[in-house]
Amino acid sequence: METPIVELDEFQSEDIMSVNHARLAYNLVKVLIPYEQQYDIMPELEFELSVDRAKPDISICHKIPIDWIRDTVRWKEPPVTAIEILSPRQAYNDLTDKVYDNYFPSGVQSVWIILPSVKTVQLFLPGESVKHFTEGTFQDPATGIELSLADIFR
Repeated sequence: METPIVELDEFQSEDIMSVNHARLAYNLVKVLIPYEQQYDIMPELEFELSVDRAKPDISICHKIPIDWIRDTVRWKEPPVTAIEILSPRQAYNDLTDKVYDNYFPSGVQSVWIILPSVKTVQLFLPGESVKHFTEGTFQDPATGIELSLADIFR
């Protein structure tokens, strides 16, 4: 069976989630479950940040009050951590620009950029050089979260 060819214009391509992107988002939510008593793990939540709007693939937030009657479309408090998964048609610099131009100026304390094709997690912390994790345990000092890379990329 041949895979159909789908043409995309440049404005649609960054919003498209690939199989690996979806798998990684799912795996990340699963491995973050032990931290759900301390944080809210929020996939695809849009934020109205001080600099601009942003919608990380996954956000780690201080606990958000539950209100099933009145929902919020754009949360105004920045997440503690923004997690971005590099999509196949997305430029890496688009993500790093978002880290330094949007997330850090708005008060986000750490950003993870996940690079699926090389099974790498990059940790960005304000004022520090980027840390690269390719095996073993990933640690984020901003949240105290520790995760096995084998669990993320299984």
